[in-house]
Amino acid sequence: MKRAKNYRPATQLIHGGVNRTSFDETSDAVFLTSGFIYDSAEQAELTFKGEADRYQYSRFNNPNLTSLENRLSELEGAEACALTSTGMSAIYASLIPLVKSGDRVVASRALFGSSYWIIENLLPQMGVETIFVDGTDLQQWEQALSKPTAAVLIETPSNPMLDILDIQAIAELTHRAGGKLIVDNVFATPLYQHPLQWGADIVVYSCTKHIDGQGRVLGGAVLANKNIIQDHITPFVRNTGIGLSPFNAWVLFKGLETLPLRVEKMTQNALACAEFLEKSEHISRVLYPGLKSHPHYDLGQKQMSASSTMIGFEIKGGKKAAFTFMNALELILLSNNLGDSRCIVTHPATTTHMKIGEAERLHLGITDGSIRFSVGIEDIQDIIEDLQQGLDAVAALANTNR
Repeated sequence: MKRAKNYRPATQLIHGGVNRTSFDETSDAVFLTSGFIYDSAEQAELTFKGEADRYQYSRFNNPNLTSLENRLSELEGAEACALTSTGMSAIYASLIPLVKSGDRVVASRALFGSSYWIIENLLPQMGVETIFVDGTDLQQWEQALSKPTAAVLIETPSNPMLDILDIQAIAELTHRAGGKLIVDNVFATPLYQHPLQWGADIVVYSCTKHIDGQGRVLGGAVLANKNIIQDHITPFVRNTGIGLSPFNAWVLFKGLETLPLRVEKMTQNALACAEFLEKSEHISRVLYPGLKSHPHYDLGQKQMSASSTMIGFEIKGGKKAAFTFMNALELILLSNNLGDSRCIVTHPATTTHMKIGEAERLHLGITDGSIRFSVGIEDIQDIIEDLQQGLDAVAALANTNR
């Protein structure tokens, strides 16, 4: 098939990165092999010296990984990609090769719990100074980045309360401090936001989320220019053994084919759910980038081409009311995953963000009544009816407590 350079995303995600064998299969083959055979000892030597361009071991690379790397790079507008076993290993691989003892790392407070743990606990053990700032406060960024800094880590929209951070402004401050800006783009997906276009140096994904989007496999991706990937990320991934398996790469590669269809439907449903929840007397606030009530609505409109599949909202009545709401749901599942074709809710204070501590949670706006809602592709009326069932249970609880 002749390839045009101007294919649009939906077409790229079907035809990009295809690596057919001599059998000309329609669906891409799965290369379930640990190693590859050399024609001679001389060829093996050249391969290990990097002078022969061929596969040598699936911990290093594999045709399925190559296909996924190419397709993701095309979609993101990145020069290169490195794949990892999970989203968290992608965060780890994007940070560790860039820092050494004595360096500084600055991060937004609004991070996924495990990302927060790396910044707060792991990096200081390695002799790296770490600073947290309120991600939406540019004055705090200016102060924190007034000193030389090796790397900056942000999420936007953030997990779980969907803060929207100014990528361009933070990138400029990061570069002035001599650092690299890493953006976790999971909530926006590669369809709705392109951090590299706004000045970011590295984009990270948990491919487990929307890219698979069907609760099947784990995976992560780091995207950047060729120098960052080839000189820093790829050697770290290959030599620490945190690379993606060929089978998982194949599943994710196939998942990309339906990504636009799923994410568009999920986003439509999310807006309808956010509007519904905002009208409820049992909800104290709804945080969704597509609502004009979102505190960073204008920035989201500038930076993102559409909103998100994710909603953050707060049930009046704290933990008991939140649990009552969740336990009354029948269609919407209780799980700590997100970006799935199925609707999923979780209670961040007792799951994903439990370990950051109550004081830090409250600083981030994560209360005992906060719910993170990943909206799926089910019929919107069924979703809303299930939400109403949960809200009815909260109403009954409130009446009992009067």
